[in-house]
Amino acid sequence: MWTWTESRLRSRLFKRSLPERNFNPDMIIAIDGPSGAGKSTLGKRLAKELGLLYLDTGAMYRAVALYAVRQGTDTANKDEMTRAADEVEISLKGDPENLAVLLNGEDVSEAIRTPEVGQTASVISTHTGVRRALVERQRQLGDNAEDGAVLDGRDIGTVVFPNADHKFFLTAKPEARAKRRFEEDAAKGRAVSLERTIDEIAKRDQRDATREDSPLTIAEDAVVIDTSEMGIEEVFERMIAIVRSER
Repeated sequence: MWTWTESRLRSRLFKRSLPERNFNPDMIIAIDGPSGAGKSTLGKRLAKELGLLYLDTGAMYRAVALYAVRQGTDTANKDEMTRAADEVEISLKGDPENLAVLLNGEDVSEAIRTPEVGQTASVISTHTGVRRALVERQRQLGDNAEDGAVLDGRDIGTVVFPNADHKFFLTAKPEARAKRRFEEDAAKGRAVSLERTIDEIAKRDQRDATREDSPLTIAEDAVVIDTSEMGIEEVFERMIAIVRSER
């Protein structure tokens, strides 16, 4: 079960306070790309700026991964993992900057961000049953977002919302992405090494690119931005300019 009533209400109230805008208010913005490219940070910025719902699809896979680990589920077993994805109850609450992820009523916003859970999420995301279960829920949330939505992930523009109003594909050199992830983990007190982070990024890239169901690919009509040498503000300004150019 997936809910987002509180987030939707806040977004709607926030949207009413904005000045008249020159873009489609019910748009879907898809942001795809590999781990560490800046998808979540920029997705939150766009959603907040435009008064749209923000949906971190990666949080869904991480929540299912955490649930499976806690239940002792064999994450390599496709049938068991599909059942886990179908039965787990997850709620997403709050505004883009303070999004809380609740797993069966428990706030697991921090628990799902560990490197271990991230790697497990990458593994279970290769299971077709898990992806189909979560893709369906992502579509429901996006379609039901009366004010439009920003979604980030790895197959948003190619599978979840192939007809999204705007598609972005953010990428960066593996070394740059690993450094960013390492600095984020270090800032949160997570004991990891840069070498381990580089290795994890490489393994995740390999799984994302070679999985059978919905591999990481660039949508033909996506705007590709290499963020290796760009600051977050520079990337954000480019993305917001593209969105606002639609009249």
